[in-house]
Amino acid sequence: MIMFSSPNSPIVCNLPRVTIVGAGRVGSTLAQRVAEKNLADVVLLDIIAGMPQGLALDLMEARGIEIHNRQIIGTNNYADTSGSQIVVITAGLPRKPGMSRDDLLKTNAKIVVEAAKNAIAHSPNAIFIVVTNPLDVMTYLAWQATGLPRDRIMGMAGVLDSARFETFIALELGVLPADVKAMVLGSHGDLMVPLSRYATVNGIPMTELLDAATIERLVERTRNGGAEIVELMQTGGAFFAPASATSVMVESILLNQSRLLPVAAYLQGEYDLEDVVIGVPCRLGCGGIESILELNLTDREREGLHTSAQSVRKSIERSQEILAE
Repeated sequence: MIMFSSPNSPIVCNLPRVTIVGAGRVGSTLAQRVAEKNLADVVLLDIIAGMPQGLALDLMEARGIEIHNRQIIGTNNYADTSGSQIVVITAGLPRKPGMSRDDLLKTNAKIVVEAAKNAIAHSPNAIFIVVTNPLDVMTYLAWQATGLPRDRIMGMAGVLDSARFETFIALELGVLPADVKAMVLGSHGDLMVPLSRYATVNGIPMTELLDAATIERLVERTRNGGAEIVELMQTGGAFFAPASATSVMVESILLNQSRLLPVAAYLQGEYDLEDVVIGVPCRLGCGGIESILELNLTDREREGLHTSAQSVRKSIERSQEILAE
């Protein structure tokens, strides 16, 4: 019989760990993305007994096929998340047909605050990414609940919204999606601000390839991208693209890529906005948000961003009233 010999002193490897709070469609798909990209070990946490454990076992059984050796743990106990480099909060109710993201405010505010407090207690050095809707408000509440510096907490929105904008441009022109680059700022909702003049196709401005009416149609479809999927599915919302968008952020942080990505960030004077979370271009590296880029916006774009921020601020105030009840 062939035997493996053991060293005298066992080697302890501190592998990166990502905790995902919420094992629903977004959370479980994100767990798959992170593990199969070989980015980190994953802890999948949910309040439903057995569900995260079952999903984790299912993902573990695919490791030999997908050729990676990442550990995936399912749990109902925050103690199992200890020492995570990144915590992603996806927990909360999903949207249903006819429901806006703000309709979710009352229930999800309490869920996110509790999740953030529990997670930070076991991983005090983690970087937090919030995915739960209404995303900008939930990110603000998580920032308050954790007491983290603003560089270590952010929301996923702009990466997803920009990807949707890029997809619609590529479909309209019949070009390779990878050749399309776009940037969407503002809140994750109807008041988001797609920057048409910054959108390019292999370096060529979109404004030189499409007329104004077509661009406006694509902008409106982007603003309603999530609602369009909810109406089609009837039983839930998007999860493949949100999980992919979040995994890009996780990758940029863990690998210290310093990618410039649109992120829901807490602002302290940038874009003349204070004490609000809103989508802006940020560089993401191993410390979280390394810097915030202030673009030269037109008067119309700046007005749109401020209108978006005003709406978020009102929702923040309402959420704080709810939590105080």
